[in-house]
Amino acid sequence: YLSIYLSIYLCMYIIKDWEVIDDLQVEMHAGGDNPHDMTTPGICEGYLLKRRKWPLKGWHKRYFVLEAGNLRYSKNQQDVSRGRFQGSLDVSHAVMSINKKSNQIDLDAGDILYHIKAKSHELFYIWVTKLQAHRLYKKHEAAHVHSSFLQTLSHGISSAGMVDSAGAPAGVLPSDNNAVNRKVSAWLQQSHNPDSCVQELNRCHLDLTELNRLIQKLQMLEGGQAFTNGDLKRIISIQVEFCSLSSSHLGSSPHLGASVPSIPDYVYSQLSPPTATSPEGKKIQQDICAISLRVLASLKTVHETLSQERQKLQEVWETNNIHQSKTAEVRFTLNLSSEFSGTYSFLARHSSHGPPSVADSAAEYFDASDILCGSSSEVSDESGLSDGSTTNSEPEEGHASATRKYRASISKSPNSFIPKSTGRRTTLPAHCPDNSHVGLMAILYNNIGKDLARVSMPAALNEPVNLLQRLCEELEYSELLDIASNTSDPYQRMVYIAAFAISSYSPVTFRNRYKPFNPVLGETYECVREDRGFRLISEQVCHHPPISACHAHSENFSFWQDQRWKNKFWGKSLEILPTGMVNVTLPRYGDHYEWNKVVTCIHNVLSQQRYLEHYGEVTIRNLNSNVCTCKITFVKSRYWGSDTNKNEVQGTVLDQSGSVIHRFGGLWHEGIYCDTLPTPKCVWKPNPQPKDHMLYYGFSTFAMELNELTPDLKPLLPPTDSRLRPDQRLLEDGKVDEADIKKDEIEEFHRERRKELSKMGQDHVPRFFKKAKDSCGRDVWLTNGTYWKLRENPGFANIENLTVW
Repeated sequence: YLSIYLSIYLCMYIIKDWEVIDDLQVEMHAGGDNPHDMTTPGICEGYLLKRRKWPLKGWHKRYFVLEAGNLRYSKNQQDVSRGRFQGSLDVSHAVMSINKKSNQIDLDAGDILYHIKAKSHELFYIWVTKLQAHRLYKKHEAAHVHSSFLQTLSHGISSAGMVDSAGAPAGVLPSDNNAVNRKVSAWLQQSHNPDSCVQELNRCHLDLTELNRLIQKLQMLEGGQAFTNGDLKRIISIQVEFCSLSSSHLGSSPHLGASVPSIPDYVYSQLSPPTATSPEGKKIQQDICAISLRVLASLKTVHETLSQERQKLQEVWETNNIHQSKTAEVRFTLNLSSEFSGTYSFLARHSSHGPPSVADSAAEYFDASDILCGSSSEVSDESGLSDGSTTNSEPEEGHASATRKYRASISKSPNSFIPKSTGRRTTLPAHCPDNSHVGLMAILYNNIGKDLARVSMPAALNEPVNLLQRLCEELEYSELLDIASNTSDPYQRMVYIAAFAISSYSPVTFRNRYKPFNPVLGETYECVREDRGFRLISEQVCHHPPISACHAHSENFSFWQDQRWKNKFWGKSLEILPTGMVNVTLPRYGDHYEWNKVVTCIHNVLSQQRYLEHYGEVTIRNLNSNVCTCKITFVKSRYWGSDTNKNEVQGTVLDQSGSVIHRFGGLWHEGIYCDTLPTPKCVWKPNPQPKDHMLYYGFSTFAMELNELTPDLKPLLPPTDSRLRPDQRLLEDGKVDEADIKKDEIEEFHRERRKELSKMGQDHVPRFFKKAKDSCGRDVWLTNGTYWKLRENPGFANIENLTVW
């Protein structure tokens, strides 16, 4: 059922040159087919190009084998013959996207993300066709396993009088409890015919197809209207009224049933534009409402059936521990039911006026023409920089045992730094809002392959800090730089620089439910920490592409970077791809360290089991000395690995000849241990999380302090400071609705500001940073040294400032 159901809302979404492939035409009768009646698809094998891991952009050649729904690959054909494979993917579990212009195929299975490309269009067509055939076969096979289980269970009960050669009743459940058997027998007799669910879903598909046609016709008649965040909020409320379905509320059918009678009138009222509508348009709107009611009735029937089956199954399981029944049936029922929220999001999105794509409307702060993916070559260069390869995020052999050793040592070590009371706040004014009602699936599927940093989101999806403050958050463990500044040995000094680079990833350990605010052009943020001995200034210096720059200074170090984040959604995973380099100088030794950042990926972004992962390789160089370098590998977890093997990181400090001087490793969320120092020790361990941190967006103590605005600080800040941003402040205070309205106003203000600058032929000039070239000829943004001077004399309150909200 799941494969048929998924086809309801994966109906070939076209995003520029990309399209999500669905096996709709051939899956409609999947529910009644036996995979043994189907011919097993032939093996497809050969060389394809596979995207390298960041930062090594480009493609490398790999030998792929597609057999019985499983896609495996090796470096060459010889490795395949020896059974040596570097990765494996079940294609039936993956969202499949293709780009016909660039001959590229993306497979996103949540835990694994493959980006592959054929050298010719003919080869591309063969692989797409074969992948579709194998996907269909594997889905049929899964459906048949589910059906066979029910038949076996039923046969086992009816043949209770038969015995096998060992003298045991043939086919009887592994239980001698006759009451249990009688209950299961009664359950099977009362169960609905599985084909009825298939038929209902098929009817839903036909109705949704008709809905799509009517909406397109209505758009041609009336013309699309732009969405604002308020419109998006209203659409979300429609979704809530349609159904509050989730896997934890399967039994709440009465709520759904109570909402159905009011849906047609409500949808019609939302569809009606404020101006007069033509008679033909009104008729189409009425048809849309009628079909919406039919779809909801069908989904309600399927939902009630699944709820009843789940309840019966749960009763059986609670009475007697039937393991196979639980794994096969409960997982199937829960997974299918959890997907219903996506269908309602699909229906709500297609039952609202204006363009179907929320992302392509004026709900975005950025112009729609600018947010689309560029040409296919641009997509190939900048998207999908991760894959299932082991080439660039796999450490040396024996890393697993080394990580276990490091982890054991870290757990026995005390915290490297004991945080002292700063007198700052330890909680936020309000708990984080529940955003489970937000139609995230609708938003993301409308933006497959796009940079989500440019897509306006409802305020409920945000956390009350922005990307400028996130840059400051990387200094939470600035003590490591202070230690490095007081370490005379250059190799040991590099170990502490590496630990600092790794520590910058730990604050996001519990931060996968919300996203930071995107700064507006000209927005600034300052942070003065007397207790830590540094002060920082950051500014949003560029709009297209969005670039955030920062500079921090203390007696022991200087720290600066300008970062651009690209966010790409690939069906089940959300990749955050940073560009730009991080710089640290230690004036005592004349050192200038520079390093890159790795990819951050949120897996299973549409489910409640989402998790965050960093992977790739970091290279730290001292631009003023070639005495040593450092290489750090953030290991990409394997889908068959356990949770204890996730978040591995290992590194080495190398001398000029490439010989290893120091080795260190651990987990980026637990700590780093170095056993080659004169005294082996844990060089860094994250501070414990504050009490009830999950009620406050998963913030650490340092993050809690970032947006604090005290009475004595407010008069010293420029009006562009993030702590004075009204929508962010409203969200922190728990006023989500007001934050949404204010967010709309701020984004509209900046759209108008951009238009005015464009008319005058002017560009925005950053106030506190200037553009320059680094030693490699790359564009960088450096402080112009004016912020702290103006703050001291004459003070921002006494000079003219930019208006940003």
